[in-house]
Amino acid sequence: MLFSMMHVCVRYLSSDLHPFEIAFFRNSLAVLFLFPFMVKNGGELLKTRHIQWHVLRSVLNVVAMLMFFYALSITPLAVVQALSFTAPLFATVLAILLLGEKVKLRRWLALVAGFIGVLVILRPGAQPIELGALLVLGSASIWALTMIVIKQLSNTDSPLTITAYVTVLLSILSLLPALLVWKWPQGLQWAWLLFAALTGTLGQLCLAKAFAYAETSIVLPFDFAKIIWTAALGYWFFGEYVSLYTWAGGIIIFGGACYVAIREHQLETALKR
Repeated sequence: MLFSMMHVCVRYLSSDLHPFEIAFFRNSLAVLFLFPFMVKNGGELLKTRHIQWHVLRSVLNVVAMLMFFYALSITPLAVVQALSFTAPLFATVLAILLLGEKVKLRRWLALVAGFIGVLVILRPGAQPIELGALLVLGSASIWALTMIVIKQLSNTDSPLTITAYVTVLLSILSLLPALLVWKWPQGLQWAWLLFAALTGTLGQLCLAKAFAYAETSIVLPFDFAKIIWTAALGYWFFGEYVSLYTWAGGIIIFGGACYVAIREHQLETALKR
């Protein structure tokens, strides 16, 4: 629900502010919410042996975020959310290509099913493929690459250290593109920007806590609620209707992505035993 509310904020603000500027404020204002943790943990929070990986992750993350935020400004919210479920599918493909990971038949079938879901939503040939949809898929593929980097970092750095670095670095990296389209927010726009930063930060915290308290196989199916909340809020605020193709494609994509993520978690757990 929190992530869906943040997406509504981005869409609403994009009528007057450029998405690149919204992304900057979403990142910079998030530092305010993390500042108490930074003060409490002092220098220990920023101790790392792999600063280059933090920088790489942040560069990839800011590119993915700018693409995603721009897509939110021009594409129906539910379509954006449905296509964003492809990130775990791209992550598996990248793990095969970059890490040489072995994938058996069932996961291949889940990958194929997921990408068929993309075709159901886009319907190439039956309708033009919109820029926003391509931006979401590009963002998901880049975000998938950041997942691999985060996985490497988690072997040596704490979740709070990883979060602190990405929050600070994203604020710095997103400033330059924001300056190119700069326009000072006015009046209630500041409240919407603060709310976007708050909901995005709390959403990340809830997600991290969820995975700390429960297994992936329990948590991940609830992630599909994002498209339900997004569809409801999109209709309420912007009068957007969700087509049957979007629902069907989203369910297929999520089913494939959910199976891949759960299966990878099972294999990782088995190896630890």
